[in-house]
Amino acid sequence: MAEVGQLESEQDIEKKIEETKQKFKNEYVQESDKYDSRDVDRLQKDDALVEAYLTWRQYSVDDALKMIDDSFLWRKEFGLNDLTESSIPKWMFETGAVFLHGYDKEGNKLFWFKVKLHTKDAKTIMDKKKYVAFWLERYAKREPGMPLTVVFDMADSGISNIDMDFVKYIINCFKVYYPKFLSKMIIVDMPWIMNAAWKIVKTWLGPEAISKLKFASKNEIQTFIDPEYLPLHMGGMDPFKYSYPPLPDDDFQTPTCENGPIVSEDDNESKEGESEGKELESSFSSEVAVKPKKVYFSEESLSSLKLDDNDKGDCRTKGARKPLTTFKGPLLNVSPAEELSFGTKESERKCLIILDNVSKNQVAFKVRTTAPEKYRVKPSNSSCEPGASVDIVVSLHGGYQASLQDRFLVMAAEMEQNAGAGSPELAQFWKDVPKTKIMDHRLRCHVLESTKPILSYPSGCDNPVEGGANGHPDLHTTLMRVMVCNARLEQKLDQCMWVQQVLIGLVLVVMMFSFLTLYHLSGAS
Repeated sequence: MAEVGQLESEQDIEKKIEETKQKFKNEYVQESDKYDSRDVDRLQKDDALVEAYLTWRQYSVDDALKMIDDSFLWRKEFGLNDLTESSIPKWMFETGAVFLHGYDKEGNKLFWFKVKLHTKDAKTIMDKKKYVAFWLERYAKREPGMPLTVVFDMADSGISNIDMDFVKYIINCFKVYYPKFLSKMIIVDMPWIMNAAWKIVKTWLGPEAISKLKFASKNEIQTFIDPEYLPLHMGGMDPFKYSYPPLPDDDFQTPTCENGPIVSEDDNESKEGESEGKELESSFSSEVAVKPKKVYFSEESLSSLKLDDNDKGDCRTKGARKPLTTFKGPLLNVSPAEELSFGTKESERKCLIILDNVSKNQVAFKVRTTAPEKYRVKPSNSSCEPGASVDIVVSLHGGYQASLQDRFLVMAAEMEQNAGAGSPELAQFWKDVPKTKIMDHRLRCHVLESTKPILSYPSGCDNPVEGGANGHPDLHTTLMRVMVCNARLEQKLDQCMWVQQVLIGLVLVVMMFSFLTLYHLSGAS
């Protein structure tokens, strides 16, 4: 019956999605220039976007429509679809007041606001709002459906750094303009003098967002973010220092193949490595501080990377987890659509990425990752014929474990007819191809929960991690079972102590009786 109820619920959601799209088309899209036509087209085609608005408004169609209207009017006013890096004054990027960098413990991207670098200025407020919108739109296009964690770094800030109009705008970005985009908002080391200001901010937050507001000290911030993504002044170990240009971005690097890389330190090859770094910059309009290393493969490795269309049942794909979802791109369909799932079991350490060439020409592709030391990708750089498909095996290396912070990037570009597909030709192709011709798609990592118990439990005690919805542990149930198990162990220990005390008492009685007997016998003699 539960499955039937769930199916009915899904059907209701589908009906509300269609109802929302139809009502918006009939009741709101009356003036041809009211909204940006690109936003209207996307709404009609993207069910996930419509569902995001509905979810954020508790599936009230009318409330969702009002939110869509506000959002689309704002998008047109700010020219979001045409907003580029060059649209923003350069000095804003140079301040480093706002940027994306790192991940929280749940794998959500961190959106940093350095409050001390902000000062209230009516002349620049519109540019600052566009600056924030630029970062949000940039991330929304790169990792659709993935929420952000906003971090307000209040270190060394004061009343002069608080602009209530600007703060209200940031709140509205997540409350109205980008539904389901906020994972949590963390205010770190807020000075006591700002308590009154943040009490006002709380009144602007809806019930959905108020629960996402977290206040943390330097000692508490590691509850949400691991030290590797925290700056030094917060007790972290992240050496990252913002600089511009270029814009900071994920550190995507070339993964090693199964046979291992051959890294050369020759001067000429180092120059090629720099060109590779520039090519990465052109494809993202950004580059990280640490440039990716150029990886060269042995002849054996390169020959093993060549694709054999007649041998897709290759043993290398054996045991790889097959994708169930597909992202439909202009050049390649990428499966899975959003994430690769890895676990701790041997059967969960290998995943499959399937690329289908839907274009009329040969397509070059390459795969990069933010954790090249963890993963082996085969093939990581090759090409695919029209109408053909390629199986890419991604496997965890050695004793490494997948992390929610790990990301993969699939890059693809259409090649000219009769273009060579060897390693030198591909290397030159990626240097020459314009960034506007490159399709890229990002995949995140999902870590499968292990159901295997780590410890064995005494007889009479249930395994505390068993149970919960869908076999996953429920925190309250787990704690209760641990407490019950602990109480039973204490009871058994008390019983053992009682038995031990009784035995000691009996031994003392026997010894006393023996002593008295000997005493009487010696007196009688």
